[in-house]
Amino acid sequence: MKARRAVERSQSQKSWIEGVFNKRECSKIIPSSKDPHRCTAGCQVCQNLIRCYCGRLIGDHHGIDYSWTISAANGNENEQWSVEKHTTKSPTDTFGTINFQDGEHTHHSKYIRTSYDTKADHLLHLMLKEWKMELPKLVISVHGGIQNFRMPSKLKEIFSQGLVKAAETTGAWIITEGINTGVSKHVGDALKAHSFRSLRKIWTVGIPPWGVIENQRDLIGKDVVCLYQTLGNPLSKLTTLNSMHSHFILSDDGTVGKYGNEMNLRRNLEKYLSLQKIHSREYHRGSATRPGWGAAM
Repeated sequence: MKARRAVERSQSQKSWIEGVFNKRECSKIIPSSKDPHRCTAGCQVCQNLIRCYCGRLIGDHHGIDYSWTISAANGNENEQWSVEKHTTKSPTDTFGTINFQDGEHTHHSKYIRTSYDTKADHLLHLMLKEWKMELPKLVISVHGGIQNFRMPSKLKEIFSQGLVKAAETTGAWIITEGINTGVSKHVGDALKAHSFRSLRKIWTVGIPPWGVIENQRDLIGKDVVCLYQTLGNPLSKLTTLNSMHSHFILSDDGTVGKYGNEMNLRRNLEKYLSLQKIHSREYHRGSATRPGWGAAM
């Protein structure tokens, strides 16, 4: 009986997620190159070398007729590709649990791919009700860029200790880009050192663009448990997820290799979090408070 109820609950959760959360995909090819070579239907040059403004190669637009001619491309030369006009939504097919293998340790992270304009109340419901996170008393939003940089050892130690202490003592959520480069990696390093010393979980939410994530195919599936390879191609412009984040919201605007729209989703979620009331006997007997706010880097 318990097993059947668990299966029914899982199916209900999957149905709700597919009904609320969407992915985005490019629905119209607008070539970024106007190279006037003599193009014919099915041209291999177009398919394998020329990219659409969304960032994908022409041939990677599965389900779209890409046998355009150069005259058709010239006819669209004044048309500007945009997320709103040239992408379509459909129910997300990418959510579940990632198992990151790190030596002798395995880290489990919940994740979902969802459109960058997803409503914040839906995201918070997912995080609290489905992912079983606790509403934070403090939100630490970490910014600092995606480029790799070296942090002096003393500064890194101070940053790591301060970040972990703030999160541990306040029940905070840490929000970053969630990737293996830039400041997100330094946050991951701090959490990794902490995980060896303490069993206490720190909620760390990564919000990167779906289109910059390497090894995407590992993640596609509905309510799946997947192994994810964090070793990326050093020649690739894409990046991998940081294994020390406990949750990932993969913001999808239908583009590949581009940053920007994930910040809309992140700002909306952080603003919505700041409006929530926390009922806490520990801090205010029977009264309600709002999450505190902090920013780093």
